[in-house]
Amino acid sequence: MSAKTRLQAEDLYKLKSVVDPQVSLDGKRCLFVVTEIDEEQDTYRSNLYCAAIDPKSEPIPWTFTHDRNFSPRWSPDGRSACFISNRSGNDQLYIINHDEGEARQLTFHPSGVDSPVWSPDGTRIAFQIALGQGESLQDREERKQKQEKLVPLEVDRMKYKFDGKGLWDGRYTHIAVMDITSGDMVQITNGDYDYQLQGWSPDGQHLTIAADLSDEPDFSFVQDIWLCHLETKAITNLTHRRGIFGSAVWSPDGKKIAMIGHEKECEYATFSKIWIYDILEKKLACLTADWDVTVGDYGLGDIQQGIVKPGILWCEDSCSFYFTATNRGNVLVYRGTVEGQINPVLSGRQHVYGFSTGMKAERAVVAVSKPDFPGELFVLDTETGKLEQLTHVNEAFLEQVELTDAEPIQLQTRDDRELNGWILKPALPDEGQKVPLIVEIHGGPHLMYSNTYVHQFQLHASKGYAVLYINPRGSVGYGQKFADAARGDYGGKDYEDIMDAVDYVLDRYDFLDPARIGVTGNSYGGFMTNWMIGHTNRFKAAVTVGTVSNWISEYGVSDISYDLIETGMKASLQDFDILWEKSPLAYADRIETPLLILHGEQDLRCTIEQGEQLFIALKRQRKTVKFIRFPKSDHLFLKRGKPSLRLSYLKHLYGWFDQYL
Repeated sequence: MSAKTRLQAEDLYKLKSVVDPQVSLDGKRCLFVVTEIDEEQDTYRSNLYCAAIDPKSEPIPWTFTHDRNFSPRWSPDGRSACFISNRSGNDQLYIINHDEGEARQLTFHPSGVDSPVWSPDGTRIAFQIALGQGESLQDREERKQKQEKLVPLEVDRMKYKFDGKGLWDGRYTHIAVMDITSGDMVQITNGDYDYQLQGWSPDGQHLTIAADLSDEPDFSFVQDIWLCHLETKAITNLTHRRGIFGSAVWSPDGKKIAMIGHEKECEYATFSKIWIYDILEKKLACLTADWDVTVGDYGLGDIQQGIVKPGILWCEDSCSFYFTATNRGNVLVYRGTVEGQINPVLSGRQHVYGFSTGMKAERAVVAVSKPDFPGELFVLDTETGKLEQLTHVNEAFLEQVELTDAEPIQLQTRDDRELNGWILKPALPDEGQKVPLIVEIHGGPHLMYSNTYVHQFQLHASKGYAVLYINPRGSVGYGQKFADAARGDYGGKDYEDIMDAVDYVLDRYDFLDPARIGVTGNSYGGFMTNWMIGHTNRFKAAVTVGTVSNWISEYGVSDISYDLIETGMKASLQDFDILWEKSPLAYADRIETPLLILHGEQDLRCTIEQGEQLFIALKRQRKTVKFIRFPKSDHLFLKRGKPSLRLSYLKHLYGWFDQYL
């Protein structure tokens, strides 16, 4: 075997993403999605694969196109599967029986469809579809002509744009059901609301749907779970505006509905919990109220495409279930019961970003990533916790390049809080040489760095840098109080946490050069990067991405910030002094650190004017600053944008650090 090489930015094109495992109800096969970069077309292609679990065999492809094929869902009898594909120009529903060859297209609507769910008897499929006022399911050509015509956008609502989707086009997401044999479709929901399809009752008579049916949606920030009767289309609210709920799934016996949600006790910092709705008693109860761990996957990575969060997976006994939860830098698998018992099933330093059981209690298929392991599927024995690898899509990549495992660190902050993070040492270091340090700051702030692969971090290490990344207060995974601690204190104790971690690693690792420290972050991490270089000159280079520099203007231009600023910063637009005091732009005159600003032109979360303001303020003072604008790129372009632009982003990033560190 030839010697491994240092990782290069271009190795991004070699990485494959394996996501959304779906185990058949007999527990013998697993469908999943593999996404890879089409370098020639500068886009992504996704195809479906099927692997036998018992006996285990080499996965075989079920689709072979250069398009996106995703959301595979087994029919109840396991003879076929439906999925979504954009091979016809937009996302449409298809059905495939591998023994019969080609997939058959089921829907042809101009706006496309998504989120398919089979009926229990396998004769129908429910899905989501976008419809405008007065538009029918059969409307095709008229809608296409309207799309091609340029018209001004009339805005009379605050929620008229959303990052990744763009400006609202007057369409609402509705639920429809198709009869597979006849092709007939029935629209289930209507009105000026968006609905999210959740699940189908075992008796086939009801759908569970998530929606906010408030009379004033601009001022409402909740989501309820509704029970919809398919025959009468009558809907019943199960959660009664208590908070934000989703991932509603029926128990196999049809007596209970499990869901994930919270009552916004700490607004958007509130931990998600498991709730059970009893159909007969018509009562909703929280099972994990006293468990100080957030349910679900809040780990951050930059490689996986199209992750589907598994939610709650019932077992056949209708009494127990599996789920993932975010805990102390890991995303792990747990088993719960309707009595409220919770036990770990899969522990250790890892990020479980996909999970399926086929309702079997003894075995599951999990998607697992680690700091030096991009991600594969494994068969999990739920009794022993033993993992057996099922896919090897990144095997060639791992054989070719040198990767570095991350070393966990733990420290006490200046106010005696426990802080956790990682240090990634340089790959193939030169003995005796001091190395520069790059500090990475995550967004959110209510997310979490985890034991997962991050291509950007590995690239830093390959170029001779050490990387420090921690979860400062505000991060999830370390208890509700820790996550809530940043609200109303952006740039306060969270900033001190990061600086304390810098001091800790400089004191502990003598190979680090304290005179060469860089800092970078995206979104909230971009804000914090700006804030830090406005309050200290210890950093010799900084790169801010998708940034916030002025909370006053951010209030009115972001797709969601008018609510997030009020709840996260605990300040309204009338609190001008508070918002300006917490704005990095107010400290632009103090910034001496060379700064690179990277921003997507179509970022609607932290709009590009945030980067523009900081650039002009620094340039006007003849500071060292450069501004790179990425076309056709939203807030998360560095993860899901055009591959060529992601590569350009990485080269600009390490090019700046190479120049100044």
